[in-house]
Amino acid sequence: MRKLEAGRLVIASHNQGKVREIRELLGPHGIDPVSAVELDLPEPDEIGTTFIDNADLKARAAADLSGLPALADDSGLSVEALGDRPGIFSARWAMADPSLPPEAGPGEVSGDRDFNLAMKRVHDELGALGPEASRNAHFVCALALCWPDGHCEWFEGRVDGTIVWPPRGGNGFGYDPIFLPAGGEQTFGEMDPAEKHAISHRADAFRKLVAALL
Repeated sequence: MRKLEAGRLVIASHNQGKVREIRELLGPHGIDPVSAVELDLPEPDEIGTTFIDNADLKARAAADLSGLPALADDSGLSVEALGDRPGIFSARWAMADPSLPPEAGPGEVSGDRDFNLAMKRVHDELGALGPEASRNAHFVCALALCWPDGHCEWFEGRVDGTIVWPPRGGNGFGYDPIFLPAGGEQTFGEMDPAEKHAISHRADAFRKLVAALL
């Protein structure tokens, strides 16, 4: 397993919420993160069938184009009663064009992401299943770290919880306001960032990365 040296690292994401969280998680380890947006790198189509697949293709593309090690995150919400959807399509459920299905292909989605819309889609689909439908859910985070020579390492984290409605809290991003972690009283949207970082799926994946590579 290859070690990650201190220095510059590309965060292969155009999601500023993710970039902010990753910077905070990497801060204590001597890493100098620069985002794909800052380097004007394109956002590749996420055509993989798993979180690991999508993280891998994003990290490989960023490392190849930048000549620097690149770290990509692919993460999403899986709801038990919805057959683990939205899953890898979590960001696509937030596309603002209602004429497109939530699982529209990468060449079909466009426009801004609206996670209020995405959260309502989760709520509406659960509601259609009736009050007895399970509200159990989990977040998954897959990390891929790739070097310009093509070498990659992969890690995956998870946190379990339940879906609540209405959304609660203005912190975090994405589906955080409707996700109540197991054993908790606050949604991810209500938690201070430090509290969320201690238990989140992203923190779980990063603990594994740090233990292995740093």
